[in-house]
Amino acid sequence: MLPRLPLEKTLGCFNSLVGCTQCLKNGAETWCRWKLQWKRNYGFLPDDVKSVRSVVNPDISRIRNIGIMAHIDAGKTTTTERMLYYSGYTRALGDVDDGDTVTDFMVQERERGITIQSAAVTFDWKEHRINLIDTPGHVDFTVEVERALRVLDGAVAVFDASAGVEAQTLTVWRQADRHCVPRVCFLNKMDKPGASLHYSIESIKKKLKANPVLLQVNIGSGKGFTGLVDLITKEQVIWNVKSSSEDGRVFQKIPLSSSDNAELLSQAKEARSSLIEQCGFRRFLAPDLELLLGEFSENFDAVPSEKLRAAVRRVTLARKGVPVLCGSALKNKGVQPLLDAVTTYLPAPNERHLDLVRWYKDDLCALAFKVLHDKQRGPLVFVRIYSGTMKPQSAVHNINRNATERMSRLLMPFADQHVEIPSLTAGNIALTVGLKQTVTGDTIVSSKASAAAAERRALKEGEGEGRAEGARQSGPGWSGGPRTRVLLHR
Repeated sequence: MLPRLPLEKTLGCFNSLVGCTQCLKNGAETWCRWKLQWKRNYGFLPDDVKSVRSVVNPDISRIRNIGIMAHIDAGKTTTTERMLYYSGYTRALGDVDDGDTVTDFMVQERERGITIQSAAVTFDWKEHRINLIDTPGHVDFTVEVERALRVLDGAVAVFDASAGVEAQTLTVWRQADRHCVPRVCFLNKMDKPGASLHYSIESIKKKLKANPVLLQVNIGSGKGFTGLVDLITKEQVIWNVKSSSEDGRVFQKIPLSSSDNAELLSQAKEARSSLIEQCGFRRFLAPDLELLLGEFSENFDAVPSEKLRAAVRRVTLARKGVPVLCGSALKNKGVQPLLDAVTTYLPAPNERHLDLVRWYKDDLCALAFKVLHDKQRGPLVFVRIYSGTMKPQSAVHNINRNATERMSRLLMPFADQHVEIPSLTAGNIALTVGLKQTVTGDTIVSSKASAAAAERRALKEGEGEGRAEGARQSGPGWSGGPRTRVLLHR
């Protein structure tokens, strides 16, 4: 466990307050015009806290590129803050109301308590690297969600458990459908009065036309929410958080037994049977589980958790169902199992878009999905690398602009603070400096010759002039599949 910093050291990472000086000049005791502008500086954290402490380029099968999407005030940014804290990236729990969150770093975001622009942050969870993009939940910033979904392999949809599916939830869900992004649902705010697991599940079915695959049931609700039952492992996960000072790192896992609450046992048994049937009836997805259903038809409790977990993953990757988990991010309950679900059920980069980059083989091919303008460094271009390796101080070719540019620096994004790195391989998200002609939606390759070689390979495969032109213009986005138009070429 990472120790918390003493208060005097923590306060040293904040800016001073700014405001009217007239009150001080007159010696007045009123502070009516003064305003504290807290801005946490994460540079004071030692290097081993940040996710680059392990390896810059992990194995591609252990990378997860995910986004957090939700209606405004569903608890999306708070969930992100808990993920960063439990992963060890931060040593203090950020709070939206206090204006000290990592991903909401703009002054306007901290003043209003909302996310305005998407922010990328990279951290490790157990043996996996997670590249996370926190997206806005306000309807006015929907385009930010669209940009992010183009490069994501999976997403976490956060719901207010007392409200179910809300207006912007429906919008971002349709965007994710359009980009064929597998999802995991997190029913947040289970501690809120009126929170209902059943209502939220029915709302997902009716409004989103989705197939929710329930993996957990809550233990208590409202102020009585203490934990959940894991239907895969048949365990109770209990958090004994008695005060706001407890951070929820410590929790208990207790196997379900006949001595437990009869109503809870009945609910868990019924929910697990439903889970097995949901996965088992999809024979083309889970053939192993179909055999198990025949063997354990009289006792679903005996179905091994490993087989059931694998079946849920097949259903998720095929987008035939969405795993549903529950918790309360603000009360520090349920976030660690959510992180486990992200690494277990959502796909790695090499499990998606395989046909989109086959013409480029091991050559560099990346998509510029966002451009920021920095007063000192100029344009900062966010890229998702689909194949090859990207290195600083190297020339790259922009297919859309038919221009070759020199990339001066390569950075790993950490919200508003970045770490310079020597190289980055396929499956990762990076921030580049020096690409002045590149705009959102452009495809970056290693050279003009590489683009020409990809075009020749496309022709050789018999894809026709149209597909070859697509390889020349759109890079990995031209596959003829449902993501063709939305992945790269806009």
